[in-house]
Amino acid sequence: MHLKDDQIARLAEKVMTDLAASGHMHLKAERGVALNAVKAAIVADLKAEESLDRDAESLLEQNLKAMGSAASGIDRHKMFRMIKDKLAKDRKIVL
Repeated sequence: MHLKDDQIARLAEKVMTDLAASGHMHLKAERGVALNAVKAAIVADLKAEESLDRDAESLLEQNLKAMGSAASGIDRHKMFRMIKDKLAKDRKIVL
Protein backbone atom coordinates (compact mmCIF):
# COMPACT_ATOMS: atom_id res chain seq x y z
CA MET A 1 0.00 0.00 0.00
CA HIS A 2 1.36 3.38 -0.92
CA LEU A 3 0.57 6.30 1.37
CA LYS A 4 1.28 9.94 0.70
CA ASP A 5 3.48 11.90 3.09
CA ASP A 6 0.53 13.75 4.59
CA GLN A 7 -1.31 10.45 5.17
CA ILE A 8 1.74 9.03 6.93
CA ALA A 9 1.97 12.18 9.07
CA ARG A 10 -1.70 11.91 10.07
CA LEU A 11 -1.33 8.22 10.83
CA ALA A 12 1.75 8.85 12.99
CA GLU A 13 -0.07 11.65 14.82
CA LYS A 14 -3.05 9.37 15.45
CA VAL A 15 -0.79 6.59 16.79
CA MET A 16 1.00 9.03 19.10
CA THR A 17 -2.26 10.56 20.34
CA ASP A 18 -3.90 7.18 20.97
CA LEU A 19 -0.87 5.75 22.77
CA ALA A 20 -0.57 8.82 24.99
CA ALA A 21 -4.29 8.83 25.76
CA SER A 22 -4.26 5.13 26.70
CA GLY A 23 -1.29 5.56 29.01
CA HIS A 24 0.83 3.07 27.05
CA MET A 25 3.40 5.72 26.19
CA HIS A 26 5.27 8.32 28.20
CA LEU A 27 7.55 10.60 26.20
CA LYS A 28 11.16 10.87 27.28
CA ALA A 29 12.05 13.14 24.35
CA GLU A 30 10.36 16.00 22.55
CA ARG A 31 7.09 15.13 20.87
CA GLY A 32 8.50 16.09 17.47
CA VAL A 33 11.40 13.67 17.85
CA ALA A 34 9.07 10.84 18.82
CA LEU A 35 6.67 11.72 16.01
CA ASN A 36 9.50 11.58 13.48
CA ALA A 37 10.51 8.17 14.83
CA VAL A 38 6.94 6.90 14.41
CA LYS A 39 6.83 8.27 10.84
CA ALA A 40 10.14 6.57 10.04
CA ALA A 41 8.83 3.28 11.44
CA ILE A 42 5.70 3.51 9.29
CA VAL A 43 7.73 4.30 6.16
CA ALA A 44 10.12 1.41 6.87
CA ASP A 45 7.19 -0.96 7.33
CA LEU A 46 5.58 0.17 4.07
CA LYS A 47 8.88 -0.29 2.19
CA ALA A 48 9.28 -3.78 3.64
CA GLU A 49 5.80 -4.72 2.48
CA GLU A 50 6.42 -3.29 -1.00
CA SER A 51 9.58 -5.39 -1.23
CA LEU A 52 7.63 -8.41 -0.05
CA ASP A 53 5.00 -7.79 -2.75
CA ARG A 54 7.66 -7.58 -5.46
CA ASP A 55 9.31 -10.78 -4.30
CA ALA A 56 5.99 -12.61 -4.04
CA GLU A 57 5.01 -11.48 -7.54
CA SER A 58 8.35 -12.66 -8.89
CA LEU A 59 7.98 -16.08 -7.25
CA LEU A 60 4.41 -16.33 -8.52
CA GLU A 61 5.55 -15.67 -12.09
CA GLN A 62 8.35 -18.25 -11.76
CA ASN A 63 5.93 -20.86 -10.44
CA LEU A 64 3.32 -20.18 -13.08
CA LYS A 65 5.93 -20.33 -15.81
CA ALA A 66 7.25 -23.64 -14.44
CA MET A 67 3.73 -25.07 -14.39
CA GLY A 68 3.18 -24.23 -18.04
CA SER A 69 -0.32 -24.94 -19.34
CA ALA A 70 -1.35 -26.48 -16.01
CA ALA A 71 -1.30 -22.96 -14.55
CA SER A 72 -4.37 -21.89 -16.51
CA GLY A 73 -6.76 -22.97 -13.74
CA ILE A 74 -4.80 -21.32 -10.94
CA ASP A 75 -6.31 -18.41 -9.02
CA ARG A 76 -3.45 -15.89 -9.28
CA HIS A 77 -4.69 -13.75 -6.41
CA LYS A 78 -5.02 -16.69 -4.03
CA MET A 79 -1.61 -18.07 -4.98
CA PHE A 80 -0.02 -14.61 -4.64
CA ARG A 81 -1.51 -14.29 -1.16
CA MET A 82 -0.22 -17.72 -0.15
CA ILE A 83 3.29 -16.91 -1.39
CA LYS A 84 3.23 -13.50 0.30
CA ASP A 85 2.07 -15.02 3.60
CA LYS A 86 4.84 -17.63 3.46
CA LEU A 87 7.51 -15.02 2.68
CA ALA A 88 6.21 -12.78 5.47
CA LYS A 89 6.40 -15.66 7.95
CA ASP A 90 9.93 -16.55 6.82
CA ARG A 91 11.06 -12.93 7.12
CA LYS A 92 9.17 -12.39 10.38
CA ILE A 93 7.07 -9.58 8.91
CA VAL A 94 3.64 -9.01 10.43
CA LEU A 95 1.04 -8.19 7.81
